[in-house]
Amino acid sequence: MGVMEVIQMLWSGLALPLMKLIFFVSLGLAFANFIESLNWTHKIASLSKPLIRLGHLSSDTGASFSMAFFSGVSSNSMLAEAFDQKRIDKKELICANLFNSLPTYFLHLPTMFFITAPLIKGAALIYVSITFIAAMLRTFIILVVGHFLLEKKKYESSEVAEEKRLTVREALVKTWQRFRNRLKKIVLFTVPIYTVIFIINKSGGFDVLEDFMATHLSILSWLHPQSLGIIVLHLAAEFTAGLAVAGALLDAGTMSYREIVLALLVGNILSSPVRAVRHQFPYYAGIFSPRIAMELILYNQGFRIGSLVAVSLGYYLFF
Repeated sequence: MGVMEVIQMLWSGLALPLMKLIFFVSLGLAFANFIESLNWTHKIASLSKPLIRLGHLSSDTGASFSMAFFSGVSSNSMLAEAFDQKRIDKKELICANLFNSLPTYFLHLPTMFFITAPLIKGAALIYVSITFIAAMLRTFIILVVGHFLLEKKKYESSEVAEEKRLTVREALVKTWQRFRNRLKKIVLFTVPIYTVIFIINKSGGFDVLEDFMATHLSILSWLHPQSLGIIVLHLAAEFTAGLAVAGALLDAGTMSYREIVLALLVGNILSSPVRAVRHQFPYYAGIFSPRIAMELILYNQGFRIGSLVAVSLGYYLFF
């Protein structure tokens, strides 16, 4: 590989994606800080008031939940600010991050549906419905766990919140001060972590892991034999590659809707850990500390996989 090719690879594969990542994380952080400085969190949290009261969650968690329908970065930035300022403890931080899986799901739902529907037709509705039920199940479990694990909160009245509101100018000044401090942390942690992930990816580290998982699929002998091709592509390439194969098999009449859906669900479950480390950890580490980021990802992915396994098992056994 020539010098120019190396430079081009580093620019397109590392520098440009890293700059985009830092930009969007910074933008989300600044937006979250601005909302908090204006003390709008209480108004935003009021949209999810019945849920947060049931789960004994704070207004900060409620605001983060409502914001997650529009921006995952801003939502997590709100949680990081609340945790750093000790307005929520670690137990609530974990619960809040898991609680946000439902709005995060809705945020990606249109993209997922309009990618799956043209390729696997009616099976898309079944697949999307199962993943939606899993997201709802996670939300219900977190509300129950929060109700018994967390202390009941005293919710601040809107009148008190109004008294603390800053002017837009004061809020901008406060936002800039906080943003400068957090930007150093974003660069300090995100750049080296993203670089390490890039090196592991380019050196074939993730390929080895994916090949290992793909070659040890004997436990999936209960699936249709053609399902393994979908699952392997789901692991080794990306979701759309598995979908393309699934669509071709469906059109050829080789596999039924049920077999296609089960193959995609298994591929989704098995590929989750690798996707989390490759894509989620660098941006999480720019918002939270690396240790907290890794803990949140482990809880998040474990909970997500558990819910998908439970719902997929129900579909396999009863439909």
